[in-house]
Amino acid sequence: MTAEPRAPRPPSQARFAARAVGRSLAASARSVQQVVARGARKFAEVTSPVTDVISVTGRLVLLASLVSFIAAWLLGWIELAFLGATLLAALLVSVPFTLGRMHYRVSVALQPTRVVAGERAFGRLLVVNTGAKPSIPSRLELPVGAGLAEFIVPALPTAADHEELFAVPTSRRAVIVAGPAVSVRGDQLGLLRRIVRWSEPVELFVHPVTARLKPSAAGLVRDLEGEVTKTITDNDISFHALRAYQPGDALRNVHWRTSARTGQLMVRQYEETRRSQLALLQRTERSSYASDEEFELGVSVLASLGVQVIRDATRVDVLTEALTLRTATPTALLDDTSRVVAASGAFDSMRAFVRERTKRLSAPSVAIIVAGSGVPLAEFRSAETVFGADTQTLGFRVELGAASRIAKVAGTTVVTVGSLSDLARLVGRVRP
Repeated sequence: MTAEPRAPRPPSQARFAARAVGRSLAASARSVQQVVARGARKFAEVTSPVTDVISVTGRLVLLASLVSFIAAWLLGWIELAFLGATLLAALLVSVPFTLGRMHYRVSVALQPTRVVAGERAFGRLLVVNTGAKPSIPSRLELPVGAGLAEFIVPALPTAADHEELFAVPTSRRAVIVAGPAVSVRGDQLGLLRRIVRWSEPVELFVHPVTARLKPSAAGLVRDLEGEVTKTITDNDISFHALRAYQPGDALRNVHWRTSARTGQLMVRQYEETRRSQLALLQRTERSSYASDEEFELGVSVLASLGVQVIRDATRVDVLTEALTLRTATPTALLDDTSRVVAASGAFDSMRAFVRERTKRLSAPSVAIIVAGSGVPLAEFRSAETVFGADTQTLGFRVELGAASRIAKVAGTTVVTVGSLSDLARLVGRVRP
């Protein structure tokens, strides 16, 4: 006979107690960890006025000093103790250089605040001594874009000022941030640095170079009042036909002459009209462009088309992989094009990019897509399938140095732009 399997024994009270103790210890450990973390943050906040003064070099010197003292104690080498004392003395000697307080009013201004790439722009730094006593010489640092400008401010009597002028590099499209201006007090070795912020950062918009296009973008949007569609509606301006009255129809649509002649109420039907709505998109995937110069050409094409459409008072949405650009005024659009940067891996394909970025927009009457020479012509055709039959799709394929031309890929017109100077002529020949 086979023995019947035994039923599992219920856990003993000892096991329950062990588990409870384990959970209690884990909860206690988490509580202690949270208390320690809060205490460390509080300690860091309290000591930050002192610790922030020590530069990276100063921290390395302090660490080397502590290591030298520990090694001297363990190994009994008096030379290491002298080395540690020398390094520590260097830090102590640097302390007086950080003492003192300045009373400045500092302003940073850029003139002009908006330029086209390649134009000149200048900055002005004004320092005024607002203290009751003359100030001592000091050093001011002003970040300008990726660079750092340094200015020596001489001793200033009360209410006196000191002015510095500087040039801003504007060779490439960008948003250049100047500031904040900070004063730096410290020793010559750079062990200690006490920094005081005196101004807020200001921005300089370096706009892309654009081409001047003819009004209405030379036919890109041929009817600014509206485009007639095949959709039948009861309220619009384009008359279509008459039909018999049905309960609920508005009496204002009744055609009384026809109703009197036929003896039956007849109402008007209309063809729906839609006001022109553009969607202007640029594919900013880095691999889509052969070079940085070609990418800049793409941004210039985007800006040129967008500015002219806004001037024509046509509704437009301008989008890239990462940005939805403002279109209230041409200046707002150009400011935002200064922020356009190349992306990597945001979307797998042109179609995925267009579908994702336009899914929350109303159906456009014209969709214009700008991309680089790395995008095959078939990709523009695939993007066309995102929109309905009422949407005209245009592609602008920038290929720096290539012969400008216009091609037809199924129902999509693809314009190859080799130079920005060709854009106005090409747009004038486009017929969606």
